[in-house]
Amino acid sequence: MRARRTTLVAAGAAALALLAACGGGTSAGSGDTEASDDITVAATDTTCDVSTGDLDAGTHQFTVTNSGSSVTEFYVYAEGDRIMGEVENIAPGVARSLVVELPAGDYQTACKPGMVGDGIRNALTVTGESQQLSDDEQLQAAVTDYTRYVGSQVTALQEQTQAFVDAVKAGDVAQAQALYPVARTYYERIEPVAESFGDLDPKIDARENDVEEGDTWTGFHVLERDLWSTGDLSQSGPVADQLMTDVDDLATQVQTLDLQPLALANGALELLDEIAASKVTGEEERYSHTDLWDFQANLDGSQAAVTSLRPAIAAADPDLATALDSAFAATQAELAQFAAGDGFVLYTALTPEQVQGLSDSLNALAAQVSQVPAAIAG
Repeated sequence: MRARRTTLVAAGAAALALLAACGGGTSAGSGDTEASDDITVAATDTTCDVSTGDLDAGTHQFTVTNSGSSVTEFYVYAEGDRIMGEVENIAPGVARSLVVELPAGDYQTACKPGMVGDGIRNALTVTGESQQLSDDEQLQAAVTDYTRYVGSQVTALQEQTQAFVDAVKAGDVAQAQALYPVARTYYERIEPVAESFGDLDPKIDARENDVEEGDTWTGFHVLERDLWSTGDLSQSGPVADQLMTDVDDLATQVQTLDLQPLALANGALELLDEIAASKVTGEEERYSHTDLWDFQANLDGSQAAVTSLRPAIAAADPDLATALDSAFAATQAELAQFAAGDGFVLYTALTPEQVQGLSDSLNALAAQVSQVPAAIAG
């Protein structure tokens, strides 16, 4: 089993490198954009040098080059650590881009070497006024459509998480194990939205190695460990109750959700990056091995965002719209071969060759989705 896990991690690392090489990023654009500039960010293990701290309101592109030895991330935060845009999994020696629309206000940029902690932060001030992408009728319709989708997923997340929590508190291991991947499906489809609300995502979805020393580990993966590693739920009730509280908090905050068109495009790519970073490696669901449920959910969420934007994409770049349709269908077909009943086989059942097939399909899809921010910003 240890040899198998090493193989899976190696395959995942290869997928991540391929994804970076194709120019995609968690909120990346490629090619020409209508961003007003290209702001350079020089990232190392100890520094995050942003070429400017003052911008005019509008659409901007940040190009992040990682010269450090650790994988890093780059974020633009609004007040309260609300995420305006992010690009994750920037491998050493790799440059990736983020296209983000910023109205006037005070922001912070942050590099996160090792993808942990609060990051190395810099102040960013945006002044003036500009025409917003959301003023476009097609793009506003996309935001409205996707916001409705998020609402439906959050409602289902509350219902399924409550059923899961009830099973955990009743000590019903078999029922809780069956409900665990189902409840997580609704979360994984909208994870970029949850991440935009500060610390809610780590409270709900952190893995043990994501938790900083001195912090309390909470959320789904604590219960995953209890269910599959020990089978002892006698101390799991408080964690289950806290999970339900945090999910309800997410539902409340979603009611005030104010998305911008680029957030949809960036989130679609972020979900694919989630697969490359932690699903393909098998580390996300390290106890249950239900990674393929998450894989499907991330794919669903990405496609939902792109589908909302598709009229605008087709108007700007008909060939890209067609390529996206084909790439999503191909990745779905690659995943469908592992379906079993209402779910999937366990991830440990896949051969290295099958993992590589998923990675290759994902990389081809990400290469297309990485072009969406530029298309809708044009």
